Amino acid sequence: QVQLVESGGGLVQAGGSLRLSCAASGSTFTFSINAIGWYRQAPGKQRELVAAMRSGGTTNYADFVKGRFAISRDNAKNTVYLQMNSLHPEAPAVYYCNIGRVLPGAYWGQGTQVPVSS
Repeated sequence: QVQLVESGGGLVQAGGSLRLSCAASGSTFTFSINAIGWYRQAPGKQRELVAAMRSGGTTNYADFVKGRFAISRDNAKNTVYLQMNSLHPEAPAVYYCNIGRVLPGAYWGQGTQVPVSS
């Protein structure tokens, strides 16, 4: 089993920045060999990929965040980050981290909410 715990969410003003963290743990789990991803889900909408990073460091981003968000990982701390800059005012979304050999993987965090005020 793998546990993922997100943190760092909260109300932010449009144009502002926020950094989300996701700490992974598990007794038989090797963080470094897995791909990691951040997804978001707004009310009434499907969950969608925001950013992902493969075990080798290759990244990909959704078009709506390119140039503004950055995903990173610290394998020594079993933690993945999402730096979000120039946030747009939009409906609150819950951000989830996800991990697996292939994304979306089997393990999800509980989610952290990021509302952006105009």
